[in-house]
Amino acid sequence: MAMKTKILWTALALPALWLPSEYVSAQSPPVLNIQVAGGVSQLTLKGATGAVCQIQYLNALGSSNTWLCLTNLAVPNSPCLLSDVSSPGVPCRFYRALIASLRLSLVPAGSFSMGDAFGDLGADELPVHSATVSAFSMDRTEVSKALWDIVYAWATNNGYSFAVNTGLGKAPAHPVEYVNWYDAVKWCNARSQLEGLTPCYYTNESLTGLYCAGQVVMSNSFVNWAATGYRLPTEAEWERAARGGAEGKRFPWADTNVITHSRANYKSSTGYSYDVSPTLGYNPAFTNGPLPYTSPCGYFATNGFGLYDMAGNVWEWCWDWYDANWYANAAASQADTRGPVSGTKRVLRGGSWDASAPDNCCALRESKTPSGAVTETGFRCLRKP
Repeated sequence: MAMKTKILWTALALPALWLPSEYVSAQSPPVLNIQVAGGVSQLTLKGATGAVCQIQYLNALGSSNTWLCLTNLAVPNSPCLLSDVSSPGVPCRFYRALIASLRLSLVPAGSFSMGDAFGDLGADELPVHSATVSAFSMDRTEVSKALWDIVYAWATNNGYSFAVNTGLGKAPAHPVEYVNWYDAVKWCNARSQLEGLTPCYYTNESLTGLYCAGQVVMSNSFVNWAATGYRLPTEAEWERAARGGAEGKRFPWADTNVITHSRANYKSSTGYSYDVSPTLGYNPAFTNGPLPYTSPCGYFATNGFGLYDMAGNVWEWCWDWYDANWYANAAASQADTRGPVSGTKRVLRGGSWDASAPDNCCALRESKTPSGAVTETGFRCLRKP
Protein backbone atom coordinates (compact mmCIF):
# COMPACT_ATOMS: atom_id res chain seq x y z
CA MET A 1 0.00 0.00 0.00
CA ALA A 2 1.26 3.45 -0.93
CA MET A 3 2.44 5.71 1.86
CA LYS A 4 0.10 8.59 2.58
CA THR A 5 0.87 12.15 3.56
CA LYS A 6 -1.48 14.31 5.56
CA ILE A 7 -1.76 17.91 4.35
CA LEU A 8 -3.64 20.34 6.55
CA TRP A 9 -5.46 23.07 4.62
CA THR A 10 -5.71 25.33 7.65
CA ALA A 11 -5.01 28.54 5.74
CA LEU A 12 -8.27 28.12 3.81
CA ALA A 13 -10.22 26.53 6.66
CA LEU A 14 -10.72 23.32 4.68
CA PRO A 15 -10.78 19.81 6.15
CA ALA A 16 -7.65 17.71 6.28
CA LEU A 17 -7.17 15.44 3.25
CA TRP A 18 -5.29 12.16 3.15
CA LEU A 19 -3.43 12.11 -0.16
CA PRO A 20 -1.59 9.21 -1.81
CA SER A 21 2.12 9.94 -1.84
CA GLU A 22 2.14 10.09 -5.65
CA TYR A 23 0.36 13.46 -5.43
CA VAL A 24 2.88 15.22 -3.23
CA SER A 25 6.43 16.27 -3.85
CA ALA A 26 9.41 14.15 -2.89
CA GLN A 27 10.59 16.96 -0.68
CA SER A 28 10.04 16.79 3.04
CA PRO A 29 7.87 18.49 4.02
CA PRO A 30 5.88 18.62 0.76
CA VAL A 31 5.90 21.91 -1.14
CA LEU A 32 2.64 23.65 -0.31
CA ASN A 33 2.23 27.37 -0.88
CA ILE A 34 -0.63 29.76 -0.16
CA GLN A 35 -0.74 32.88 -2.32
CA VAL A 36 -3.21 35.75 -2.43
CA ALA A 37 -3.21 37.93 -5.54
CA GLY A 38 -5.97 40.14 -6.88
CA GLY A 39 -8.44 38.84 -4.33
CA VAL A 40 -7.98 35.23 -5.46
CA SER A 41 -6.71 32.67 -2.96
CA GLN A 42 -4.47 30.15 -4.67
CA LEU A 43 -3.18 26.96 -3.12
CA THR A 44 -0.26 25.56 -5.11
CA LEU A 45 1.21 22.08 -4.85
CA LYS A 46 4.34 20.97 -6.70
CA GLY A 47 4.02 17.34 -7.69
CA ALA A 48 6.80 14.80 -7.77
CA THR A 49 7.23 15.31 -11.53
CA GLY A 50 7.64 19.05 -11.11
CA ALA A 51 4.18 19.96 -12.44
CA VAL A 52 2.54 22.76 -10.52
CA CYS A 53 -1.12 22.19 -9.70
CA GLN A 54 -3.24 25.11 -8.65
CA ILE A 55 -6.60 25.23 -6.90
CA GLN A 56 -8.32 28.57 -7.21
CA TYR A 57 -11.17 29.66 -4.96
CA LEU A 58 -13.31 32.07 -6.97
CA ASN A 59 -16.81 33.48 -6.80
CA ALA A 60 -17.27 32.94 -10.54
CA LEU A 61 -15.79 30.84 -13.29
CA GLY A 62 -12.36 31.88 -14.43
CA SER A 63 -10.81 31.83 -17.88
CA SER A 64 -11.09 29.03 -20.39
CA ASN A 65 -7.72 27.78 -19.19
CA THR A 66 -9.24 26.56 -15.94
CA TRP A 67 -11.93 23.99 -15.39
CA LEU A 68 -14.59 23.22 -12.85
CA CYS A 69 -14.09 20.03 -10.92
CA LEU A 70 -15.78 20.31 -7.54
CA THR A 71 -17.63 22.54 -5.10
CA ASN A 72 -15.74 25.31 -3.36
CA LEU A 73 -16.18 24.58 0.34
CA ALA A 74 -14.80 27.98 1.31
CA VAL A 75 -17.54 29.88 -0.54
CA PRO A 76 -20.83 27.90 -0.64
CA ASN A 77 -22.53 27.59 -4.03
CA SER A 78 -19.48 28.86 -5.91
CA PRO A 79 -17.19 26.68 -8.01
CA CYS A 80 -13.70 25.49 -7.25
CA LEU A 81 -11.40 25.49 -10.25
CA LEU A 82 -8.40 23.27 -10.77
CA SER A 83 -5.77 23.33 -13.50
CA ASP A 84 -2.21 22.40 -14.19
CA VAL A 85 -0.79 25.86 -14.75
CA SER A 86 2.08 24.43 -16.80
CA SER A 87 -0.38 22.81 -19.24
CA PRO A 88 -3.77 24.59 -19.09
CA GLY A 89 -6.71 22.27 -19.56
CA VAL A 90 -4.70 19.15 -18.65
CA PRO A 91 -5.84 17.33 -15.50
CA CYS A 92 -3.17 17.74 -12.86
CA ARG A 93 -1.89 15.02 -10.57
CA PHE A 94 -3.98 16.36 -7.72
CA TYR A 95 -7.24 15.65 -9.53
CA ARG A 96 -8.02 12.14 -8.28
CA ALA A 97 -7.47 12.88 -4.60
CA LEU A 98 -9.59 16.02 -4.74
CA ILE A 99 -12.47 14.32 -6.49
CA ALA A 100 -12.43 11.36 -4.11
CA SER A 101 -12.23 13.54 -1.02
CA LEU A 102 -14.60 16.38 -1.78
CA ARG A 103 -16.90 15.59 -4.69
CA LEU A 104 -18.42 12.40 -3.26
CA SER A 105 -20.68 11.70 -0.28
CA LEU A 106 -20.89 8.39 1.51
CA VAL A 107 -24.22 6.59 1.41
CA PRO A 108 -24.00 4.00 4.19
CA ALA A 109 -25.21 0.44 3.79
CA GLY A 110 -28.75 -0.13 4.94
CA SER A 111 -32.31 -1.20 4.29
CA PHE A 112 -35.24 1.07 3.47
CA SER A 113 -38.85 0.92 2.30
CA MET A 114 -38.71 1.29 -1.48
CA GLY A 115 -41.77 2.50 -3.36
CA ASP A 116 -44.73 4.86 -3.02
CA ALA A 117 -46.03 4.73 0.57
CA PHE A 118 -48.50 7.58 -0.12
CA GLY A 119 -50.36 6.05 -3.06
CA ASP A 120 -49.79 9.24 -5.07
CA LEU A 121 -48.10 7.73 -8.09
CA GLY A 122 -48.69 4.64 -10.23
CA ALA A 123 -48.85 0.87 -10.05
CA ASP A 124 -45.19 0.54 -11.08
CA GLU A 125 -44.13 2.15 -7.79
CA LEU A 126 -45.95 -0.64 -5.88
CA PRO A 127 -45.85 -2.73 -3.83
CA VAL A 128 -43.69 -0.99 -1.24
CA HIS A 129 -40.98 -3.47 -0.33
CA SER A 130 -37.79 -3.66 1.69
CA ALA A 131 -34.58 -3.00 -0.26
CA THR A 132 -31.05 -3.44 1.07
CA VAL A 133 -27.93 -1.96 -0.51
CA SER A 134 -24.25 -1.98 0.35
CA ALA A 135 -22.39 1.25 1.06
CA PHE A 136 -21.23 3.44 -1.82
CA SER A 137 -19.90 6.93 -2.48
CA MET A 138 -22.01 9.10 -4.79
CA ASP A 139 -21.45 12.36 -6.62
CA ARG A 140 -22.82 15.13 -4.43
CA THR A 141 -24.19 16.85 -7.52
CA GLU A 142 -25.32 15.86 -10.95
CA VAL A 143 -22.42 15.74 -13.41
CA SER A 144 -21.75 19.32 -14.45
CA LYS A 145 -21.22 20.46 -18.02
CA ALA A 146 -17.67 21.45 -17.07
CA LEU A 147 -16.79 18.05 -15.62
CA TRP A 148 -18.40 16.33 -18.61
CA ASP A 149 -16.21 18.36 -20.96
CA ILE A 150 -13.01 17.49 -19.07
CA VAL A 151 -13.64 13.75 -19.26
CA TYR A 152 -15.10 13.93 -22.78
CA ALA A 153 -11.98 15.67 -24.11
CA TRP A 154 -9.76 13.00 -22.60
CA ALA A 155 -12.03 10.18 -23.75
CA THR A 156 -12.25 11.23 -27.40
CA ASN A 157 -8.46 11.35 -27.53
CA ASN A 158 -8.18 7.88 -26.02
CA GLY A 159 -10.37 5.62 -28.13
CA TYR A 160 -13.87 6.60 -27.00
CA SER A 161 -16.71 7.68 -29.27
CA PHE A 162 -20.03 9.28 -28.41
CA ALA A 163 -23.23 10.32 -30.16
CA VAL A 164 -23.24 13.52 -32.21
CA ASN A 165 -24.17 16.63 -30.19
CA THR A 166 -24.11 14.73 -26.90
CA GLY A 167 -23.41 16.50 -23.63
CA LEU A 168 -25.02 19.92 -23.89
CA GLY A 169 -25.41 22.33 -21.00
CA LYS A 170 -26.57 25.84 -20.22
CA ALA A 171 -23.33 26.82 -18.46
CA PRO A 172 -20.23 25.10 -17.05
CA ALA A 173 -21.62 25.02 -13.51
CA HIS A 174 -25.01 23.67 -14.66
CA PRO A 175 -25.70 19.95 -15.13
CA VAL A 176 -24.81 18.35 -18.42
CA GLU A 177 -27.90 17.28 -20.34
CA TYR A 178 -28.88 15.73 -23.64
CA VAL A 179 -26.93 12.58 -22.75
CA ASN A 180 -28.24 9.15 -23.71
CA TRP A 181 -27.75 6.11 -21.49
CA TYR A 182 -24.99 4.58 -23.61
CA ASP A 183 -22.92 7.76 -23.53
CA ALA A 184 -23.38 8.12 -19.77
CA VAL A 185 -22.06 4.59 -19.27
CA LYS A 186 -19.07 5.11 -21.58
CA TRP A 187 -18.31 8.42 -19.86
CA CYS A 188 -18.24 6.61 -16.50
CA ASN A 189 -15.56 4.30 -17.90
CA ALA A 190 -13.53 7.21 -19.23
CA ARG A 191 -13.74 9.05 -15.91
CA SER A 192 -12.53 5.91 -14.17
CA GLN A 193 -9.53 5.60 -16.46
CA LEU A 194 -8.72 9.29 -16.20
CA GLU A 195 -8.54 8.93 -12.43
CA GLY A 196 -6.57 5.68 -12.53
CA LEU A 197 -9.46 3.48 -11.38
CA THR A 198 -10.66 0.14 -12.73
CA PRO A 199 -13.59 0.65 -15.16
CA CYS A 200 -16.88 -1.13 -14.54
CA TYR A 201 -18.45 -1.64 -17.97
CA TYR A 202 -17.47 -4.19 -20.64
CA THR A 203 -18.80 -5.52 -23.93
CA ASN A 204 -18.99 -9.16 -22.87
CA GLU A 205 -19.56 -11.42 -19.89
CA SER A 206 -15.86 -12.30 -19.65
CA LEU A 207 -15.17 -8.61 -18.90
CA THR A 208 -12.37 -8.50 -21.46
CA GLY A 209 -13.64 -5.81 -23.85
CA LEU A 210 -13.75 -2.32 -22.35
CA TYR A 211 -16.94 -0.54 -23.36
CA CYS A 212 -15.90 2.66 -25.09
CA ALA A 213 -17.76 2.79 -28.43
CA GLY A 214 -21.10 2.06 -30.05
CA GLN A 215 -24.40 1.08 -28.44
CA VAL A 216 -23.90 -2.28 -26.79
CA VAL A 217 -26.95 -4.03 -25.32
CA MET A 218 -25.53 -4.75 -21.89
CA SER A 219 -26.73 -7.20 -19.26
CA ASN A 220 -25.88 -7.26 -15.55
CA SER A 221 -23.09 -9.74 -16.25
CA PHE A 222 -21.27 -7.18 -18.42
CA VAL A 223 -20.45 -5.14 -15.31
CA ASN A 224 -17.52 -5.58 -12.95
CA TRP A 225 -19.50 -4.76 -9.82
CA ALA A 226 -16.38 -5.10 -7.64
CA ALA A 227 -14.36 -2.55 -9.66
CA THR A 228 -13.12 0.66 -8.08
CA GLY A 229 -14.34 2.86 -10.93
CA TYR A 230 -17.45 4.93 -11.56
CA ARG A 231 -20.82 3.59 -12.66
CA LEU A 232 -24.47 4.56 -12.77
CA PRO A 233 -26.48 3.79 -9.63
CA THR A 234 -28.90 0.91 -9.64
CA GLU A 235 -32.49 1.97 -9.11
CA ALA A 236 -32.39 0.75 -5.50
CA GLU A 237 -29.14 2.61 -4.83
CA TRP A 238 -30.57 5.79 -6.32
CA GLU A 239 -33.70 5.72 -4.16
CA ARG A 240 -31.67 4.88 -1.04
CA ALA A 241 -29.47 7.91 -1.78
CA ALA A 242 -32.43 10.20 -2.58
CA ARG A 243 -34.18 9.46 0.69
CA GLY A 244 -31.13 10.56 2.64
CA GLY A 245 -31.72 8.07 5.44
CA ALA A 246 -35.27 9.32 6.16
CA GLU A 247 -38.17 6.84 6.09
CA GLY A 248 -41.72 7.53 5.00
CA LYS A 249 -41.01 10.81 3.18
CA ARG A 250 -42.30 11.89 -0.22
CA PHE A 251 -39.29 14.01 -1.17
CA PRO A 252 -35.54 14.00 -0.40
CA TRP A 253 -35.91 16.31 2.61
CA ALA A 254 -36.80 14.92 6.03
CA ASP A 255 -38.68 17.86 7.57
CA THR A 256 -41.75 18.02 5.31
CA ASN A 257 -43.72 16.10 2.68
CA VAL A 258 -44.44 19.10 0.44
CA ILE A 259 -42.44 20.76 -2.33
CA THR A 260 -41.88 24.41 -3.27
CA HIS A 261 -39.56 26.36 -5.57
CA SER A 262 -37.39 27.12 -2.55
CA ARG A 263 -36.59 23.42 -2.35
CA ALA A 264 -36.13 22.32 -5.96
CA ASN A 265 -36.04 23.35 -9.60
CA TYR A 266 -39.29 21.92 -11.03
CA LYS A 267 -42.52 23.02 -12.74
CA SER A 268 -45.10 23.89 -10.11
CA SER A 269 -48.87 23.67 -10.49
CA THR A 270 -52.03 23.76 -8.38
CA GLY A 271 -53.02 20.20 -9.25
CA TYR A 272 -51.34 18.48 -6.31
CA SER A 273 -51.98 19.04 -2.60
CA TYR A 274 -48.32 18.54 -1.79
CA ASP A 275 -47.16 21.20 -4.27
CA VAL A 276 -47.46 24.35 -2.16
CA SER A 277 -45.11 26.65 -4.05
CA PRO A 278 -46.31 30.29 -4.01
CA THR A 279 -44.84 30.66 -7.51
CA LEU A 280 -46.28 28.55 -10.31
CA GLY A 281 -44.86 27.19 -13.54
CA TYR A 282 -41.10 27.12 -13.99
CA ASN A 283 -38.90 28.14 -11.08
CA PRO A 284 -38.63 31.92 -11.60
CA ALA A 285 -35.04 31.99 -10.35
CA PHE A 286 -33.89 30.26 -13.56
CA THR A 287 -36.09 31.61 -16.36
CA ASN A 288 -34.08 34.77 -17.05
CA GLY A 289 -32.34 33.22 -20.02
CA PRO A 290 -32.84 30.71 -22.83
CA LEU A 291 -33.93 27.11 -22.39
CA PRO A 292 -33.16 24.82 -20.68
CA TYR A 293 -34.13 26.30 -17.32
CA THR A 294 -31.60 24.28 -15.34
CA SER A 295 -30.09 25.56 -12.11
CA PRO A 296 -26.41 25.46 -11.09
CA CYS A 297 -25.30 22.17 -9.59
CA GLY A 298 -25.62 22.33 -5.81
CA TYR A 299 -27.89 25.38 -5.74
CA PHE A 300 -30.39 24.01 -3.20
CA ALA A 301 -29.82 22.46 0.23
CA THR A 302 -28.56 18.89 0.53
CA ASN A 303 -30.50 15.90 1.82
CA GLY A 304 -29.47 13.80 4.82
CA PHE A 305 -26.61 12.16 2.91
CA GLY A 306 -25.16 15.47 1.68
CA LEU A 307 -26.52 15.07 -1.87
CA TYR A 308 -27.86 17.93 -3.98
CA ASP A 309 -30.74 17.99 -6.48
CA MET A 310 -32.11 14.52 -5.87
CA ALA A 311 -35.41 16.18 -6.82
CA GLY A 312 -35.57 18.36 -9.93
CA ASN A 313 -33.06 19.99 -12.28
CA VAL A 314 -32.44 17.05 -14.65
CA TRP A 315 -33.60 13.44 -14.82
CA GLU A 316 -30.85 11.00 -13.85
CA TRP A 317 -30.09 7.74 -15.63
CA CYS A 318 -29.93 4.55 -13.57
CA TRP A 319 -28.39 1.23 -14.55
CA ASP A 320 -31.55 -0.91 -14.47
CA TRP A 321 -33.74 -2.09 -17.28
CA TYR A 322 -37.28 -0.85 -16.69
CA ASP A 323 -40.08 -3.29 -15.83
CA ALA A 324 -43.46 -1.86 -14.75
CA ASN A 325 -44.12 -4.97 -12.64
CA TRP A 326 -40.64 -5.29 -11.17
CA TYR A 327 -41.56 -4.44 -7.58
CA ALA A 328 -43.80 -7.53 -7.41
CA ASN A 329 -40.83 -9.71 -8.40
CA ALA A 330 -39.09 -11.44 -5.49
CA ALA A 331 -35.72 -10.44 -6.98
CA ALA A 332 -36.57 -6.77 -6.31
CA SER A 333 -36.15 -7.45 -2.58
CA GLN A 334 -32.83 -9.25 -2.88
CA ALA A 335 -29.85 -7.44 -1.36
CA ASP A 336 -28.06 -5.24 -3.91
CA THR A 337 -30.61 -6.03 -6.59
CA ARG A 338 -29.53 -4.94 -10.05
CA GLY A 339 -32.93 -4.96 -11.70
CA PRO A 340 -34.38 -7.09 -14.50
CA VAL A 341 -32.09 -9.15 -16.70
CA SER A 342 -33.37 -7.56 -19.91
CA GLY A 343 -35.74 -4.95 -21.30
CA THR A 344 -36.20 -2.23 -23.90
CA LYS A 345 -35.96 0.89 -21.71
CA ARG A 346 -33.70 2.05 -18.89
CA VAL A 347 -34.82 3.72 -15.66
CA LEU A 348 -34.73 7.47 -15.07
CA ARG A 349 -35.18 9.04 -11.63
CA GLY A 350 -35.45 12.38 -9.89
CA GLY A 351 -37.61 14.67 -12.02
CA SER A 352 -36.42 17.82 -13.77
CA TRP A 353 -36.87 21.55 -14.26
CA ASP A 354 -39.73 20.78 -16.66
CA ALA A 355 -41.39 18.06 -14.54
CA SER A 356 -44.33 18.45 -12.18
CA ALA A 357 -44.34 17.70 -8.45
CA PRO A 358 -45.10 13.93 -8.67
CA ASP A 359 -42.12 13.36 -10.96
CA ASN A 360 -39.85 14.75 -8.26
CA CYS A 361 -40.92 12.27 -5.58
CA CYS A 362 -38.26 9.86 -4.32
CA ALA A 363 -40.34 6.86 -5.40
CA LEU A 364 -41.28 8.02 -8.91
CA ARG A 365 -40.05 5.75 -11.71
CA GLU A 366 -39.63 6.97 -15.29
CA SER A 367 -38.13 5.21 -18.29
CA LYS A 368 -36.70 5.93 -21.72
CA THR A 369 -35.05 4.02 -24.52
CA PRO A 370 -31.29 4.04 -23.81
CA SER A 371 -30.54 5.74 -27.12
CA GLY A 372 -32.84 8.64 -26.28
CA ALA A 373 -31.49 12.02 -25.17
CA VAL A 374 -33.39 15.19 -24.30
CA THR A 375 -32.60 18.50 -22.62
CA GLU A 376 -33.95 17.19 -19.33
CA THR A 377 -31.71 14.14 -19.02
CA GLY A 378 -28.40 13.96 -17.17
CA PHE A 379 -26.85 11.66 -14.57
CA ARG A 380 -24.55 11.30 -11.58
CA CYS A 381 -22.05 8.59 -10.74
CA LEU A 382 -21.18 6.43 -7.78
CA ARG A 383 -18.26 4.18 -6.88
CA LYS A 384 -17.14 1.90 -4.08
CA PRO A 385 -16.70 3.80 -0.80
